[in-house]
Amino acid sequence: MTPRAAWVARSVLALTLGAISVAGFAPFHLYALPILTLAFLFLLWEERASARSAAWLGFVFGLGFFLTGTSWVYISLHTFGGMPALITAVATFLFCCVVSSYGALAGCVSKWIGARVKPPAAAPLRLLLVMPACWTLGEMMRGNLLTGFPWLGLGYSQVAESPLAGYAALLGSYGVSWVAAMCAGALALMVGRLASQGARALALPAATIAIIAIVGAALRAVPWTKPEGSPVKVALLQGNVAQERKFSPEVLPLIFEQYKTMVKRTDAPLIILPETAFPIFLHQLEPEYLATIAEHAAAKGGDIVFGIAIADATARAYYNAVISAGASAPQMYRKRHLVPFGEYLPLRWIFAWVLEVMQIPMADFDPGPRRPPPIAVAGQRLAVSICYEDAFGSEMREQLPSATALVNVSNDAWFGKSLAAEQHWQIAQMRALESGRMMLRANNTGITGIIGVDGRTISRLPGFTADLLTGELQGRSGATPYVRWGDWPVAIFLLAMLAAIAGIGSRRRV
Repeated sequence: MTPRAAWVARSVLALTLGAISVAGFAPFHLYALPILTLAFLFLLWEERASARSAAWLGFVFGLGFFLTGTSWVYISLHTFGGMPALITAVATFLFCCVVSSYGALAGCVSKWIGARVKPPAAAPLRLLLVMPACWTLGEMMRGNLLTGFPWLGLGYSQVAESPLAGYAALLGSYGVSWVAAMCAGALALMVGRLASQGARALALPAATIAIIAIVGAALRAVPWTKPEGSPVKVALLQGNVAQERKFSPEVLPLIFEQYKTMVKRTDAPLIILPETAFPIFLHQLEPEYLATIAEHAAAKGGDIVFGIAIADATARAYYNAVISAGASAPQMYRKRHLVPFGEYLPLRWIFAWVLEVMQIPMADFDPGPRRPPPIAVAGQRLAVSICYEDAFGSEMREQLPSATALVNVSNDAWFGKSLAAEQHWQIAQMRALESGRMMLRANNTGITGIIGVDGRTISRLPGFTADLLTGELQGRSGATPYVRWGDWPVAIFLLAMLAAIAGIGSRRRV
């Protein structure tokens, strides 16, 4: 095989490995698959001599992964955003290129540090320590830089049945990514040693995987939090309002009537509606209508929580918000982490034309205040997030440990019948695991449901149906290690470890 043909073969292999990795996430849940595909990527990195080659393979792996796993970006921009098909295709491809660049960086840096490690410990250190650390730090950068896109982090694939999910309460989603990447490195080491040294050399990588899995399973049994107070009955409403019709004036009366009917069907003290359940501004909502649904909840000693936009004339600001009404004093949560180009326009002086091309109502919000307090309703203290905000565990933990439960209101109708809703549900499961608290989700078209403190689904509604889900919420108190410390311990440890390995390798070269 010529060098050119070998380069093409490796590139196609990396692209394919990235694409099939998506089956490790919801709704397929083949959680061992992304570990296996990452192991083969690590082997490709180990085989190649240059940092540039490793960077290219990491980029191509990411391109296959994100083009397959986040193809719903195209649906959002074209089908519901009104962007022309060609421009949408280019924008989606460029977006996938940007998020794939972190895999390229991981490959490049791991090769640069790995080159400083000399035999006999070279391969074990590179595969078990250096590559997993670089991969995890790359994910951390992807989840934080340029407003962050932590979607489809490796750790999410381990929710909720993998033994590695036990690390979530201790180390967070990035910590789960790290231990999963270490398992991938151990598998890669096993394959390499089996080919060159035989079965006798498999003890170290096999023991690594076994210890990681056993410790993870043991951590799942640790009661990080405890029940607080009595359980409360909850009702989660799923209106299933089609996105293309949601903002039509003739549909508004039907939306109001539908939600009022659903509210009156339940006797739950805590009633939760989706994001922008009423697609108008709060000051446009008829006072009589709000009083009717609030009084129904108050009659049960409870409250109703719903999503609606707010226009603040004094501050000349617009917010994507959640409002409470009922027996408790009215409270408000304003979305802090906005979606670029979907909810606000970054670098307006450059991208002002985007708002002209896209046809997204209410697409230019202002961010709410940082570190908001939980909403105290129906005897609970709710840590609220709106839509994509629950993808940021470090921000969700800011309302903890004072909150007794997590609530996410969303509208995944923007992504049609794609993988996005199931992927979003898996992200919510991770937040429950990290916090040791139940998660309630009210989603316009689904998935609406209840997640237990162990990250497992308690109940959920089918997607694209109009219905209400009734269940029981048990509030929790206490703080998991992740709630106390966040992502910093993992980041600092990995950076220090890589610095130490690079430093030791450099001294040996001298």
